[in-house]
Amino acid sequence: MRCFFSPLLLFASSVRAFQVPLGQRSLMRAPMTATVAETVPFSKPERVIPEVLPNVYVYDHCPFCVRVRFALGVKNIKHNIRFMANDDVPTPTALVGKKIAPIFEWPSADICMAESLDIISLVDSDERFGPTGVILPATDRADIKAWQKSVQGLLRILQRPRYVATGLLPEFQQLDGRQAFIMNHPLPPYEKAEWKEMGAEERLSIYAETMAKDPADEIEELNRKLVELDDIIFSQYHCSPGGLSYDDIDLFARLRSITIIKDVIWPSKLRAYMDGMSELGDIPLYDEMAL
Repeated sequence: MRCFFSPLLLFASSVRAFQVPLGQRSLMRAPMTATVAETVPFSKPERVIPEVLPNVYVYDHCPFCVRVRFALGVKNIKHNIRFMANDDVPTPTALVGKKIAPIFEWPSADICMAESLDIISLVDSDERFGPTGVILPATDRADIKAWQKSVQGLLRILQRPRYVATGLLPEFQQLDGRQAFIMNHPLPPYEKAEWKEMGAEERLSIYAETMAKDPADEIEELNRKLVELDDIIFSQYHCSPGGLSYDDIDLFARLRSITIIKDVIWPSKLRAYMDGMSELGDIPLYDEMAL
């Protein structure tokens, strides 16, 4: 598979090829009921095909965008996906006044809005989108939130360089999109302020060096962390007791990008969870393009 960093790993001249000028709110919460202990596979509603399809403007890698795509998939709502380049400022600005994703646009209802949880709340409460309230409220899963925080730096190191190195994600099809992402997404241990002070060549070199480094130690650590998560998710059908909820919307959206990392070992229950959520939400995983 072609890697956009591969020429950079040995030759400084390749870095110059990239020197083209660069032109949540909290989840809804509900207390978890300890008495509920049943596995409840989700029953997908009938297909909803609006006369005028809504448009969803997204970046493929963005977990907040995946939240909305997953909710629309679960609700079985046909829609158009509009992938934006990562450096595209005019499109989102024309829609909602600033560069942001996801954006939900439904011209026939004069609806155009941002913020993933607001969009999901709309589509799961409006009868024009089929049965309402099919996605349960979030529970107070402090254990899952703690797990997510514990892998934040690790995943930034492993995921961010791979997003732009694959050359396959739609938001990074052009050089400017890749450069814009690198400029705005520091790699650990750098903080945003320090990262912004660097030149484009230095930032790119750090991405290239990180991608070139043998990731065996980081992947081994990630494999251990996935075993921890496998122990605390409730079932392969939903991560918390009671059924599919906002917990799953958030968790799947964050876990999906791990599939872009080659040689990760998924525990069986968690792998079944990922495959099931992918099918349910009609959102493909990255396994076939993993680096």
